[in-house]
Amino acid sequence: MPRAKTKDDLIKDSKANFEKLWKFIDSMSEKELKNEFNFLDDKKKKEAHWKRDKNLRDILVHLYEWHRLTILWIYSNQQGVQTEFLPKPYTWKTYGVMNEEFFKKHQKTSLNEAKDMLKKSHEEIMEIISKFSNEELFSKNVFVWTKTTTLGSYLISSSSSHYEWALKKLKAHRKKVEKL
Repeated sequence: MPRAKTKDDLIKDSKANFEKLWKFIDSMSEKELKNEFNFLDDKKKKEAHWKRDKNLRDILVHLYEWHRLTILWIYSNQQGVQTEFLPKPYTWKTYGVMNEEFFKKHQKTSLNEAKDMLKKSHEEIMEIISKFSNEELFSKNVFVWTKTTTLGSYLISSSSSHYEWALKKLKAHRKKVEKL
């Protein structure tokens, strides 16, 4: 799917990818839900997240935490509190450590809680998108706090493209489980 370049496309893509993700989740078998994710034997899956996430809950809370980052970043900056997207001490070189912290933080979160949290944070992201104009979302240098990136790019990353990432991972898990 091509990356959204307009507000309408961002809304459409985020809704569609969220719906695809939930449709897939709703189709997951008991076997898929009970078996831990294990991609250690796949040499193509080198990124840290392939080792980190062990189940559906881990993916859902990851999406939720990235929604929270985006929401808090936007609200803080809109209220005049200059805030970086990634909280200190994290940088784009060390955000993997932050993702590990999210993973640890939610080990006692239930799957049902994770589902509810993500559904609510998705609604918040969609509300935020709807409040900005097309120009505010997709023109550079509109907001000082987005630096050289558009606000829309951040919102794509924390919504539609992140949902695609999650779906890809769940489909890979399904293939592994089918072979068991």
